[in-house]
Amino acid sequence: MTFKAPDSLSEQIAHYLAERIIRGELKPGERIQEQKVTLALNVSRGSVREALLILQRRHLIVISPRRGAQVSELSAHKVQSLCSLMSEMYILLGIAVVQRWKVEADLARFLVIQQRLKDAEARRDITAFVDDSFNVMRAAFSFADNPYLQETVENLQPAMSRNYYLALEQRKASMNEYLALFGELLAAVVARDPLRVREVLTEYGARSCQLVLSALKAG
Repeated sequence: MTFKAPDSLSEQIAHYLAERIIRGELKPGERIQEQKVTLALNVSRGSVREALLILQRRHLIVISPRRGAQVSELSAHKVQSLCSLMSEMYILLGIAVVQRWKVEADLARFLVIQQRLKDAEARRDITAFVDDSFNVMRAAFSFADNPYLQETVENLQPAMSRNYYLALEQRKASMNEYLALFGELLAAVVARDPLRVREVLTEYGARSCQLVLSALKAG
C-alpha cells in the first residue's frame, strides 16, 4: 500500500506561484513580496516563506538578502544547461521502459497520455499539453525505479515547463512536432529498440532547446 499525503499549504502556495511564473504572468526579475502574497491568499507569512524556498529549489526564483525573492532570469546558458540535463534523464527513463515492459498493458498509460496530448493540441491548450508532456516521464518512473532520478526530474520539471510554455506560446504549431516525436518514441519502445529511443530523445531534446532559444531571442 502506498500512502501519499495531501500537499502541504506551502506546496499549494508554491504551485500557485509556479503556475503564474510558468505562464509568464510573473516576469523575469519581478519581485514576489511575502506580505502581498500573504494578504492575497489569506495565509500565514511562514507558509509563504516556505513556499518561496520551494520555488528557489525548483529554480523559478532567486532569493537574495537585499532584494528578497525575484523571478529567475532566463538566459541562453540556463536554457541550454537545463535542456542538456533533461535530455539525459529522458533517455534514462526511456531506456528503462524499453528494458522492463513485459506486456502491452504496461504501455497503456502512455497511449492514454498520447491521446490527451492530441486533444490538447487540437484545442491549442498549451497548459494541458505541457502538463501531459511531463506526465509521460512520470509514467516511466515505475519502470526506472530510481527515487533519485524521480526527485531530480520533479524538482526540475517546473523550470522546464516554463521553457516549454514560452516556446509553445510563440509557436503553437510546434505541438505537432512534439506529437510526431512522441509517436516515434512509442514505436521504438514497442520495438524494444534502445538505440532508436536514444536517437529520438536526443532529437527531442535538441529540438526543444532550439525552440526555447528562438522564443527567448524573439522575446
